[in-house]
Amino acid sequence: MVFERFTELAKRAVTASQDAAVALGHDFIGTEHLLLGLASTAGTASEVLRGHGIELQRAREETVRLLAEAGVAATGGQEAKDALSSIGIDVVEIQRHADDTFGPGAFRFPRPPFTPRAKKVLVELTLREAQALGHQRIDTEHLLLGLLADGEGIATQVLTALGAEATALREAVRARVTQQAS
Repeated sequence: MVFERFTELAKRAVTASQDAAVALGHDFIGTEHLLLGLASTAGTASEVLRGHGIELQRAREETVRLLAEAGVAATGGQEAKDALSSIGIDVVEIQRHADDTFGPGAFRFPRPPFTPRAKKVLVELTLREAQALGHQRIDTEHLLLGLLADGEGIATQVLTALGAEATALREAVRARVTQQAS
């Protein structure tokens, strides 16, 4: 499985993307959430993004704007909560109990699924980018290169709206990787 090749930092970025989707009330994880995860996690990707003016807060605001413009509602997983409620399971009570027992935020429901495009970025494109650089492990720079290779998702629209060019980002990542290797 590809995820076994992810570094701890890359795994944190993916987890941060899940957290971003939940925090925004989305019941899916798209390329835009992967971008937010990368922007919020230390590493080569976030450094390159910041170097090109892509700050987490601005990326989050642009993501919300673009999704609202596209008519994507922030439901917060209400359909899943309603389905469980219909069979007598109180998700709010479970969350309250988990927070009391394990600390605030320990239980997040539902964990949204990745969109097909986000899965392609995570499973196919990042691996391809890592292999092209001769790397066995997948790190944040490979995730960013995978997002850039996709070129069509909401993440691309966010980057474009914030004035970043995919070619310049790609060159900056490659320069950083080359610099780190020497």
